[in-house]
Amino acid sequence: MTLRVLSLYEGFFAGGARILHTDVLAGLHDGIDQAHTVLSLSSRAHREGTVQHLRDDARHARLVAAGVEVSALERTAGGDPGHPSSFTELDLHRAAEAISRADVVLSLKEQPLGLLLALRDHGLLPPVPVVTCLHRSDPKHSGPALVWLTEAAQQGIVTAALSCADATDHAYAGHLPLGLDRFVVPNGIDTDRFAPGEADELAATRRALGIPVHAPVVLLAARFDAMKDPGLFLSAAARHAATRSDAHYVLCGAGMTRENPAFASMLAAADVPEDRVHALGLRNDMPSLYRIADLVALTSAYGEASPLCLLEGAASGATPVTTDVGDAARRVAGFGIVTSRSADQIAAAWSSVLAARPFWREAALAARPTLSRARMIEQYRAVLLSVAGRADVAA
Repeated sequence: MTLRVLSLYEGFFAGGARILHTDVLAGLHDGIDQAHTVLSLSSRAHREGTVQHLRDDARHARLVAAGVEVSALERTAGGDPGHPSSFTELDLHRAAEAISRADVVLSLKEQPLGLLLALRDHGLLPPVPVVTCLHRSDPKHSGPALVWLTEAAQQGIVTAALSCADATDHAYAGHLPLGLDRFVVPNGIDTDRFAPGEADELAATRRALGIPVHAPVVLLAARFDAMKDPGLFLSAAARHAATRSDAHYVLCGAGMTRENPAFASMLAAADVPEDRVHALGLRNDMPSLYRIADLVALTSAYGEASPLCLLEGAASGATPVTTDVGDAARRVAGFGIVTSRSADQIAAAWSSVLAARPFWREAALAARPTLSRARMIEQYRAVLLSVAGRADVAA
């Protein structure tokens, strides 16, 4: 029998959790025992000063290419998740119909749970087990969605929680009722997609960005958000640039562009040489950017669980240098460096890596087998079959 799984997305916009979840669905849908569909609670998103349309999103394109059916409610996702009272009668009936056709529902993070509570309040919620996929290490930054998660779990709407890191599982444990099934499946990546590049490809990417062939490259792949602390990255870049006149600094992600006034102001205050900062905004060519990087940096202040950028960069040959957030230190042990939240120490770590670049590159590439998504996808498959099996027994 084929297990029918419906995933609920708050919306399609740039972010590590959506990249990860989309990769999992594409892998599971490719098998013989599961069929996946997606319902997005919005068809567009206005976040990080950028309007992102579902039809233009790389995650949406990936799902469609994998044969996963995607539908969306005609709503706009903003900085706050959809409150239960914000859904129209048409939204609720469309959602109830989609859920009724599923054997298991996956909620991508806790934000879509407002929809399930609205369905409950209107007597429209089908009796289908719900697994909430959690991707943060600071639940309180989830806003009202944390309250919805606790309420939905206490009432039996949410039947299991699946975390992408031990730090996430520990952080949410106190907000979930005793006895709720909890699983931890560490993140993995597509090591076929994220891999070292050939010399001509690397030269072409550098040429397109205006970066000299042999210049060191430090990459920050993150959205413009206080959680990611781009200001700390730019401060570290200013200090590092003072000692390495050849280094270039690449930033990509929603809002990471000079057209964003807040970013432009932050960049000016940091006083990094203008010609060595490449603020690229949203990109769909991340493998190419990782391949030219010597270091992949993470300067996050909070919230991270198991950051994909560190794994994707390492699989491409870059050395992760990260602050101590979530499971980052554990994931990069042996092939990356963990620093304090000091711009001076971060810059010093970058210099240390560049001084021993062959050693660090070899360590990153040697870690590639441990980063693969194959293990992750099989663990997700097992969790879904377990949850569905328990629901059948209870019925």
